[in-house]
Amino acid sequence: MDMVDKIKQRLDDLREVMRREKLAAFIFPSTDAHQSEYVASHWQGREWISGFDGSAGTAVVTLDRAALWTDSRYFLAAEQQLQGTEYQLMKLRVEGTPTIGQWLIEQLADVESPEVGLDGMVNSFHDTQALVDELRKAAGITVRTNFDPLEVIWKDRPSIPVNPVEIQPLEFAGESFQSKLSRIRTALRELHADGMLVSALDDIAWTLNLRGSDVHCVPVFVSYLLIASDKVSLFVDEEKLTPAVRDYLVGNGVSLYKYNKVEEGLRNYSEYNILLDGDETSYRLWKTVKCREIVSFTSPIPAMKAIKNQSEIAGFRSAMLRDGVAMVKFLRWLKPAVEQGGQTEMSINEKLTSLRAEQEYFRGLSFDTIAGYQEHGAIVHYEATPQTDAVLRPEGLILIDSGAQYQDGTADITRTIALGPVSERMKYIYTLVLKAHIQMELVKFPDGASGTQLDAVGRACLWRSGLNYLHGTGHGVGSYLSVHEGPHQIRMEWKPTPLRSGMTVTDEPGIYLAGEFGVRIENTLLVKDYMQTEMGKFLQMESLTLCPIDTAPIDVLLLTEEEKNWLNVYHQLVFEKLSPWLDEEDKNWLREATKSLK
Repeated sequence: MDMVDKIKQRLDDLREVMRREKLAAFIFPSTDAHQSEYVASHWQGREWISGFDGSAGTAVVTLDRAALWTDSRYFLAAEQQLQGTEYQLMKLRVEGTPTIGQWLIEQLADVESPEVGLDGMVNSFHDTQALVDELRKAAGITVRTNFDPLEVIWKDRPSIPVNPVEIQPLEFAGESFQSKLSRIRTALRELHADGMLVSALDDIAWTLNLRGSDVHCVPVFVSYLLIASDKVSLFVDEEKLTPAVRDYLVGNGVSLYKYNKVEEGLRNYSEYNILLDGDETSYRLWKTVKCREIVSFTSPIPAMKAIKNQSEIAGFRSAMLRDGVAMVKFLRWLKPAVEQGGQTEMSINEKLTSLRAEQEYFRGLSFDTIAGYQEHGAIVHYEATPQTDAVLRPEGLILIDSGAQYQDGTADITRTIALGPVSERMKYIYTLVLKAHIQMELVKFPDGASGTQLDAVGRACLWRSGLNYLHGTGHGVGSYLSVHEGPHQIRMEWKPTPLRSGMTVTDEPGIYLAGEFGVRIENTLLVKDYMQTEMGKFLQMESLTLCPIDTAPIDVLLLTEEEKNWLNVYHQLVFEKLSPWLDEEDKNWLREATKSLK
């Protein structure tokens, strides 16, 4: 049975259950019980019911229609993966695309007393409550939140993972659990909150200085953390805890309970009030709380986690040095290997991963590598499969977006490489993207400016040419945690989170021409102090990523002197930092790759 037939059968099975439960529609988000971006296989229900495997998207199924909403990163991939199924692709933030609520109101207009279902354990309180209010007010549609049809129809559903938890050494964490706990409790008191439930897995891992492997590419473990004024409770399956980890937790005053006892823990929570973040807390857990008051507010932990301490910054520098060594070895190998023949998108991915695996503290990839040759480079989150795996030729552009998890830092880098001759159009687009990248590296800004304000700085040179991209320009990066870390972002949509010294953020503008090619250039940056004047404190960016940017596709005439100077200085730094760690052949290649532009 091919995938199209499988999806049809799954929809048939779902609709049979929906009729039995008298549900007119069911909603499948891409999240888990912790509102994670990347989820363990147990919670990949949206992928299972739709066939679409992107990290962001929502599937909605009625008794006679099916639709899937996703963002611009996945438009092309979703079109391909949904082809042949009954799913209609809904392009988020594109004019004319209805919201899920609007679509449901239209589809269920002729249904008597319609009820929409969703699993309240994997949908956030804020999203669910907004949908409940919208559907009730606009069309009298009710929402049922206590039923998960996947438990019935997904016969071989993977279980919740129980992989071992490990301690993140203080030399890398840079701050003890007790110190973090004290800061969290201080923040809670300032918000007049007695305690809080921590649902976000990376927040739990950061707070406790623990790491896991329950989620692909993200070193976290499935759990909940309940912080009260005088008690800390961790809800986690005990088979995940080694004797050393158990002793560490108990020694730090953490009470241990089974993962599935979190609802009981919330019911028994005895403080006057509790802080819940409606974007991170599931609807079901929110409704479980029995204390006198819920303080509905953003969790204080992401803002703390976003500002890296000196040990974490040192770890990033060390990790980027080793990742740069792996990247140089890979890039030196790449073009000759393509010229010899037999290389594909998948084979070069394997080569790059193997070179990273040679580096100290390597723990795995930080996300699945995107290696898109020519037209595949225009698919923002392309991932090669045996069916799509393109043979590389010594011509045109390949976009390689990759990263690694090291115990002392998380790497995220994109390079677009000319494998041979490229067209003038390719050079033009490549150079404009490079200009946008450099402008973000050069930017100076007041302390507390938002990522949205900076976003326009990078895009301006593209806008002048009538070009744009729909994804963000930058996101936070975790310290051996999630490669996508908030709360700060650099993007067009309004994101008011202030940028502060010590934050890590990517710089990754791109242009994607469907059916032709794509270009993206990405470094991971550190926000740091610039100067203090009578006008206040100003900040700047420093590249943590150490890897040459391909100069072959550059139209030098399009670069300003300032932009050329930045690239030359950056390349000089890359050579100085990496060359001591390279053999003579790699060093000679790097010397040529980083020579100054005239």
